[in-house]
Order: sequence, then structure tokens, then C-alpha cells
Amino acid sequence: QVQLVESGGGLVQPGGSLRLSCAASGFIIRLYTMKWYRQVPGKERELVAAISYIGGSGNYADSVKGRFTISRDNAKNTVSLQMNGLKPEDTAVYYCNAWLNGDLNYWGQGTQVSVSS
Repeated sequence: QVQLVESGGGLVQPGGSLRLSCAASGFIIRLYTMKWYRQVPGKERELVAAISYIGGSGNYADSVKGRFTISRDNAKNTVSLQMNGLKPEDTAVYYCNAWLNGDLNYWGQGTQVSVSS
């Protein structure tokens, strides 16, 4: 069974850090582009960061550039999102996504990140 399971969310003060992890099972992420999205109630899901199957530094939404870092470990079948300098506007449910093509496109169940003093 294909699964993506996110972990690492929680409540943090402004300026703090969190590290989200996404563990894949039932398939191998090696050829997939891995992405992190976020969504707040009443708004569309927003692409936060993406990393290609080749790896590299990733691509980021302007709102998180310089603060968030996406990484992947193909050997462990995981992808992570290091979030530093968190702001209240980063509060959202964060979703892990694995994309290869239109038919091979998987989502996790999401993890809540709340930034508040």
C-alpha cells in the first residue's frame, strides 16, 4: 500500500524552528519529484518547496526562501523540510507530495504547524 506519512509538526513560537519529515512506503521515491505544500482553511493549497529526483538545493516559494530547506534521502525513502525563522503566517497544515506523472501522484495526510506566542 502506497503511503506518505508526515511527522514533526507542532506549536512553536515566532522565530523558532521545526523539522518536518515524510516517510514513504509502498513505493520508491528515487525517481519522484518530492514537494511540500501547505494549506490554511479557506485558501488553496500552496506549493512551499520542491526537490527533483536529481536532488540539489530545491525550489521555494518566495515567502519561505532563505528560511526553509528541503532535502531528500533516497536511501531512507524520506524527504524533510527544515523550517527556520518561523512566522505566524507559516501556520498551516503541511502536506508531503510525491509526483512522477499524472497517474503517480501521492499525498500524505498532513501535519499541523502552528506559529504563535
